[in-house]
Amino acid sequence: MDRVVPFSGVYIDSTGSFLPGPPIDNAAMDRFVAPLNRMSSRIKRRILAENGIATRHYAIDEQGTTRFSVTAMAAAAVRDCAAKVRDEPVGLLASATSGADLLLPGLANQVQAELGWAPLTTASHHGVCASGMQALADAARAVDRGEHAAAMVVASESPSRLFKCTRFAPGDYDLDFDAHFLRWMLSDAAGAWRVSDRPPSDRVSLKLHFVHSRSHAGDYPLCMQMGLPHGGGSGWLDHPNAAAAERAGALLLRQDIRLLPHLFDVGIHAYADLVRAGAVDPAGIDHFLCHYSSARFRGVVRECLERAELAIPEQRWFTNLGRRGNTGAASIFVMLDDFLTERAVRPGEKILLFVPESGRFTVSFALLEVVAPGAERGESVLVQRVAEPALDLDAPPPPHDPAAIDAASKPELAGLLLELAGVWSDFRSRAWRSGPVRRIVAGRFRQQDYLRWMEDWIPQVREGTRWMRTAMTNLTERYAALAVLIEDHADDEQDDYQILFADYRRAGGHIDDLEALRRNPGGEALNAFLHARAEQPDAVGLLGAIYIIEGSGQRLIPALLPLIRRQLAELGPVFRFLHYHGENDMAHLARWLRAVELVLDNAEDKQMVMDDIIRTARRTAELYLMQLEDAA
Repeated sequence: MDRVVPFSGVYIDSTGSFLPGPPIDNAAMDRFVAPLNRMSSRIKRRILAENGIATRHYAIDEQGTTRFSVTAMAAAAVRDCAAKVRDEPVGLLASATSGADLLLPGLANQVQAELGWAPLTTASHHGVCASGMQALADAARAVDRGEHAAAMVVASESPSRLFKCTRFAPGDYDLDFDAHFLRWMLSDAAGAWRVSDRPPSDRVSLKLHFVHSRSHAGDYPLCMQMGLPHGGGSGWLDHPNAAAAERAGALLLRQDIRLLPHLFDVGIHAYADLVRAGAVDPAGIDHFLCHYSSARFRGVVRECLERAELAIPEQRWFTNLGRRGNTGAASIFVMLDDFLTERAVRPGEKILLFVPESGRFTVSFALLEVVAPGAERGESVLVQRVAEPALDLDAPPPPHDPAAIDAASKPELAGLLLELAGVWSDFRSRAWRSGPVRRIVAGRFRQQDYLRWMEDWIPQVREGTRWMRTAMTNLTERYAALAVLIEDHADDEQDDYQILFADYRRAGGHIDDLEALRRNPGGEALNAFLHARAEQPDAVGLLGAIYIIEGSGQRLIPALLPLIRRQLAELGPVFRFLHYHGENDMAHLARWLRAVELVLDNAEDKQMVMDDIIRTARRTAELYLMQLEDAA
C-alpha cells in the first residue's frame, strides 16, 4: 500500500453546513421528484424501504426551479463555518462537487466570487463522494508544509436538478433502472471545514492525523457515471448537439448497483491495510463516521469489519443518513458538523472517517483526534481505553466474504485472515488489470477470447480434484478431520470440468477431445506447483491456494459474468459453469474457513502453518496471474 505519512500539525478548528429548505419526508418527495410511471412507483417503494432515508433536503422547489445553486449553498456553508472563528482569513479555498453550476471555471473560483473574498489560492476538485476527502487532503498538505496558515474546504451537491421528470424521455425509461435508482437516493446539501496550523485557544478542535485515499479505477468496470447513454455508446460531447445527447440519455446520472458489493470489498481490504501498517488501531477508535449511501450497506460494512477482528463496536458509529439523506461529496462534511453539534467529545478521543466512492471505486479514510483548547502545535492528549467486544449482530454475509467467525475468540485465525486480506487485495487488483479481464471490461471480449480462455481453464479445473486428493492421501492422523473436508470438496468439484467443457463445445470450441486440451505456460506452472506441494506430507499450506482459486470464482466471476453475457449474447446458454462457480464458491469458502480452523486447532506449530498458508497463497496468486496473462 502507499505510505501513510502523518501530518505534523494540522487541525480542523471549525465546521459548518447548509441544508436547503425544510426536511422533505418520503410522502412529500413526489412533489419534487415524481415517479414517472407505475413501474417507477414500485421501484421507489422498494428503494426507500431499503435505504433508511426518512427525510432529505432539496435545493429545487415543487416546480423544479432552482432555489439555491451549488455555489450559493457552498458559500452559505463557508459562512456558517467561518462565523465560528470570527471570520479569520484563509489563504486557500478548496472545493469539491459532482456537478457545479457551470462546466467551467472551477467551483472554488465561483464560491470565491460569491463570497467576495480577496485574492487567494483556489483548488477545485471534481468527482463523486471522495472528491471532498481529496480536497481536504490537498488543503491539509498545504497547511502542513507551511504554504498557508489556514484553508477552507467546502463540498456542495445539488443532484435534485437531474431528477426532474422533464429530464427523462418518455418510453425509454422503463429499461433504464440504473438511472432510476439514484433519483430516490440522492439529495442536496453543502458542508465546510476550516483547516488551520494550530489549535484554537478557546474551543475544542480536531487534530488531523492523516488522509488516505486510493483509487481502484484500473481494477473494476465503471459503476457510477454521467455522460454515457444506457448500455454505452457515444459520450455526451460526441453527439451532434446537446439536444441529441439529452435524447440519447447521455445526461442522466446512472449507477450499476450490481457492482456495489465489490466497493465494500475494496474498502474493507484498504482498511485492513491501514491496520496492518499500524496507522489505525480499531480498539482505539472512539467514533466511526462512515458514509454509506444506503442503510442496506450498514450491515455489509459492519459484517466486513467483524472479520479478522477489525470491528468497531456499533455503539461508536454515527450517521445522519436517515434525516439528511445521501448528499454525495458533502455527506461526510455535513455528518461531522452534525456529530460535533450533537455529541459531547473529550480530548484524546479518536474519530475515523470512511468514505467509499462508487464512481470508479475510490476509498478514503481520515483519522481525527479531539484536542483540548490551547494545546500546543503538534501536541495531542491521549486517553487509554479498554477495547469493547464486537457486537454479535445477525447480518447476512456479503457476497465477497466467507461465513461468519468468532474472530475475537480465535486471535490466530484473525491474524491469518488479516494477512490473507492483503494477499487477496493485491491479487484482485492485478487480476482486474490482466489482459482478458481488461478486454471484458472494455467491451472487446469476443468468441475467440472466450474459447481461448476456456481451453486454458478446463485442464486447470480438471486437475484441481486430482491435486486435492493427492494432498488428502498425504495427511497424517493429526489432520484426519481435514481429510474428510477435502474429500467432500473434491467430490463437489469432480465433474465440474465436464460442465465447463460442454459450455466450451456449445460456444464453438473446435477441440472435441477433452484430453487434447493443454494449459498455457502459466497454467502449466500453476499445475506443477500445486501437484508438487500436494505430494508433501501434511501440505496444509494448500489452503492458501484454495483461498485464491475459490475466491476468484466467488469474488471476480459474479462481476464479470454480466459483462461477458452482454458481449456474447449470440452464443446462447454457454455460461453454466461461470454461473455455478459464482453461486457456489460462497459455500466453498465457508468450508475453507472450517478447514483452516481445524488445521489451527490441531497444528503443533501454529505460526509455521500460518506462514505456509500465506506463502502458498502468494505463490498461487502469482502463478494464477501468469496463467491469465498467457491467455491474452
